[in-house]
Amino acid sequence: MSQRLVYGIHPVRQLLLSRPDAVERVYLQSDLGEERRARLAAVLSDRIRIAQVSADELEKLTGTPKHQGVAALATESGPLSEGAARDLLARVPRPLVLVLDGVQDPRNFGACLRTADAAGVNLVVVARHRNVDVTPVVSKVAAGAAESQALVQVSNLVRFLEALKSQGLWIVGTDDAAETSLYDVDLTTGIAMVLGAEGEGLRRLTSERCDHRVQLPMLGTVSSLNVAVATGICLYECLRQRSVADRLPRGSPLR
Repeated sequence: MSQRLVYGIHPVRQLLLSRPDAVERVYLQSDLGEERRARLAAVLSDRIRIAQVSADELEKLTGTPKHQGVAALATESGPLSEGAARDLLARVPRPLVLVLDGVQDPRNFGACLRTADAAGVNLVVVARHRNVDVTPVVSKVAAGAAESQALVQVSNLVRFLEALKSQGLWIVGTDDAAETSLYDVDLTTGIAMVLGAEGEGLRRLTSERCDHRVQLPMLGTVSSLNVAVATGICLYECLRQRSVADRLPRGSPLR
């Protein structure tokens, strides 16, 4: 079984949350700051071997100075099972999930995975028989996110959306015909953001399972956006709202 090296605070933390049994060793920078160390401590088990190394050693190991003081050696694995994906979300206090309903272009899919990783998405959900697989093109465009981002390929997307609802997530789907703007919906709770295929949008059954259907304001001459661009806008609006809410004092009517 082949191995791979994952580095960076978020990718390593996601790996420890989603597939702790696959992690063989974690490399921690010996002078790692307390905040970063605390973010990892909660998900490190006693079983995992930890090696304290210098920043220079980590740079040699990862091939980059942008390792954020942590790396993990793990066995290769495919997507999560549906049960493992639900277990992962159960351990996250305020999940952010990206659901892709039939994205067929590998470059778009790779770009979505890259943005999901950057935005701190806990899980990417795709339909097993309607979405492009993780191909070499997807991996190249994703720039490492295809290997670090938690991903589940589900047999029935509508049924899985119902499972997400039962775990307390709100389902928010994008729809060019929706009357509500993305910016008018509360995205500070557990959210599954659903985007449809290029040109087709969400399927009817998928759309019907959404708690909110939202549109992105289009002020120019084009009528829609590339799915990868729309994904970036939606996920970073989630981050913006959560960041604002987290800074508000407790008891505020906006919190």
